[in-house]
Amino acid sequence: MSQEQVYKAAGFGQTVPRGTRPAIIVVDFSYGFTDTLYPTAAEMSAQIAATRRLTDMGRARGFPVIYTTIAYHPGETAMLPWLRKAAGMAALVEGSRLVEIDEATGIQPGDPVITKKGASAFHGTALAALLTGAGVDTLVVTGATTSGCVRATVVDAVQSGFNVLVPADCCADRAQAPHDANLYDMGQKYADVTDAADIERWFAAL
Repeated sequence: MSQEQVYKAAGFGQTVPRGTRPAIIVVDFSYGFTDTLYPTAAEMSAQIAATRRLTDMGRARGFPVIYTTIAYHPGETAMLPWLRKAAGMAALVEGSRLVEIDEATGIQPGDPVITKKGASAFHGTALAALLTGAGVDTLVVTGATTSGCVRATVVDAVQSGFNVLVPADCCADRAQAPHDANLYDMGQKYADVTDAADIERWFAAL
């Protein structure tokens, strides 16, 4: 059997239902990921621009737009096991430019920013409570990196009871292979992988 037949036979790849109260999560479009002056970053300008179209549209319709950043207190960096494996992340220090949300995203003063210590935007944060309090039923997850923090956030979002959509052209990674592989896997198991134009049409119809 082909790969597609194997997954279909196992029951994967079903369509995610879309609710009426979406929110957009913009994962880690901070300068430490978006400004190639830093070794932890990659070129993400196209993905940021596509995401901004969605956030501007969603915000105008009253949908929550929430950003995340990774930021560490200097005293934490020697204690966290993830930073032994992904040592470059230790540069993301509280108060530094690396942890600021890239202004090209169009972030607004009223947009919440979730500060996290790990990959998932849900782990150890108040994100689920914010979304539940806002009556959100469907999440649009964008940001960086596709194979890391986006994927971890998508998995935890599903496990937290939300339907999830991932516009592929709003997600960025440091290399194409992990980007493609993780989009495929998310699309089979956790989310509908789509694009910004589809999300815009859906927003317009709500």
